[in-house]
Amino acid sequence: GTLMGSRACVKMAAAAWGGGFLNALLHTANTFSIPLCQGNTVDQFFCEIPQILKLSCAESYLREIGLLVVSACLFFGCFVFIVVSYVQIFTAVLRIPSEQGRHKAFSMCLPHLVVVSLFVSTGTFAYLKPPSLSSPALDLVVAVLYSVVP
Repeated sequence: GTLMGSRACVKMAAAAWGGGFLNALLHTANTFSIPLCQGNTVDQFFCEIPQILKLSCAESYLREIGLLVVSACLFFGCFVFIVVSYVQIFTAVLRIPSEQGRHKAFSMCLPHLVVVSLFVSTGTFAYLKPPSLSSPALDLVVAVLYSVVP
């Protein structure tokens, strides 16, 4: 309560919900506008965007670039916000006078940081890996790592 007021909390929650909604809306609109020529069977346990694009018969280069740019901007904004937040959190934790208090605070923060790191690294790999590394088994493992495990 002393570091962040309720107004700042509401603004951050609204930004997170707004960014997520915008990203979902763009991907959903794009997905429903793609003509599928190679059937509708996806080699994943959910409809992953790169897998849906593989089923498309239309030239989707501009569509993919547009989505990539918007998603990268949203991702970069969120990533910067998370890094700045963690810097502030760790700065505040290091100012705690007692060793026990610092240990308790770090034990609360580190698991979240590990989960965020796992999500970001595997998600980045899934979407930015070269096509030469793509295989159905690898795509499935990476999708599980960034969607189910966190």
